[in-house]
Amino acid sequence: MPKTDGKEVIRLTNRIDKQIDALVGALSDPIIVVDPSWADVLPDWLKGEIKMQRLAQLMKGDEGIATDAEALADVSNASLAVPRASDWVDIYMYLLTSVMGKKVPEEMRKESLDDYRIGLLKELKGWIYRQRVKARQEKRRMERAKAKAEAEARAPKQLGLRL
Repeated sequence: MPKTDGKEVIRLTNRIDKQIDALVGALSDPIIVVDPSWADVLPDWLKGEIKMQRLAQLMKGDEGIATDAEALADVSNASLAVPRASDWVDIYMYLLTSVMGKKVPEEMRKESLDDYRIGLLKELKGWIYRQRVKARQEKRRMERAKAKAEAEARAPKQLGLRL
């Protein structure tokens, strides 16, 4: 059996922890949208597609950017709150075509975007991903604080003796 040093074991453990965290995040991270007051109108099929695309993205090793389904949820959500400029309508139609494929009528399909709109979409996907990770870290921090407070509440109290 090959020998491994302590540093190698730590690196391997850290890598496994990151992979588990990414998997848990793909399944349980919140869906990030611009206006949370409209988040409840997202269709169930899109919520499921977001999880599927997140998992597929993990299997490919693509991290650091949101999926097309996540971007579609955000852009469609934003359009409920504020009318969108033509750039974002094109991006919306592109994402809709990407996510729904042949279900989108031919006259509505948008198969490609120009470089400018691709840049806007990449910025949006990066922002969504960062917000997802931030929400996961905040949730974890709050869970640790709650667990610590519960442990302190259950801990036996030291009674002081007065002489």
